[in-house]
Amino acid sequence: MPDSSMTAAVHVGPEPVPALIDAVRRAGGDVVPLDRAEAIVYFGGGDPAELRSMLHDRIRWVQLPHAGVERWADAGVFAGSGDQGPVFTAAAGSYGAPVAEHALAVMLVAARGLHRLARATEWGPNQAKEFAGSTVAIVGCGGIGRALIRMLEPFGCTIVAVTDSGAAPGATTVLPRARYRDALPEADYVVIAAPATPETRGMFGAKELGLMRADAWLVNVARGGLVVTDDLVEALRAGRIGGAALDVTDPEPLPAGHPLWKLDNVLITPHSANPRPAYWRGLAERVTANVRRFQDGAPLEGVISATEGF
Repeated sequence: MPDSSMTAAVHVGPEPVPALIDAVRRAGGDVVPLDRAEAIVYFGGGDPAELRSMLHDRIRWVQLPHAGVERWADAGVFAGSGDQGPVFTAAAGSYGAPVAEHALAVMLVAARGLHRLARATEWGPNQAKEFAGSTVAIVGCGGIGRALIRMLEPFGCTIVAVTDSGAAPGATTVLPRARYRDALPEADYVVIAAPATPETRGMFGAKELGLMRADAWLVNVARGGLVVTDDLVEALRAGRIGGAALDVTDPEPLPAGHPLWKLDNVLITPHSANPRPAYWRGLAERVTANVRRFQDGAPLEGVISATEGF
């Protein structure tokens, strides 16, 4: 890494987004053409080949614009990261609060039955439940999970956190990822906030849904591929779980006419848990912080593990 007397030469592209250019300059970095850069703040079409084509021998660090980086991991872009190639950083943690807010919102909707009442065309019985005091299992306690734990504090929830970090301040119980199924039987709400990796894909299928309570809700604000969609549809149709709130789906976008659209115990939002203003603010803050760290030789935020893929 450069020493603190140096100014980072950073290329923003292939789309020269003004907000990201400003973020680099706020940190004291120089925005330069690609051939002069030692770092890249990437924003483009997301094609791994596009990013790979931008790398050259002088590039030592690449900032990616998303928290989920599976498309680049699957393509092997991170191979040799930090040893033979540049360090890659994700925006993981930058969007934790807005996405956690969305997870809390849909749990409140589920508890009060607003997903059904919003579609109602005649007066019906009061079937609302109280959310306070619920048991919430959070599978994946990175930035989203930690923010959600803080937001749940006023509700007096019992929180079971699943994380391999061993720490989840505010959680009642902490389990390693290998034991995530142990968190399911007692939960009123199961919130998926884990990264998409080969190990987590399909981690919620028929077996796991079968462990959940018949009135429990599955909330997915991570990636659609963590849930086996056909198994979820079957469980919802059969009433084996209470419902599902899905900000992400597999496939995505969810096609018109898909069975999930027709189920009245499903709430679908179009990958909108992170509102656009919050996205740009969080990404710009991460870019500014990491440019400063890069210049100072300090550890970067959101470093991606070449072996774990996130």
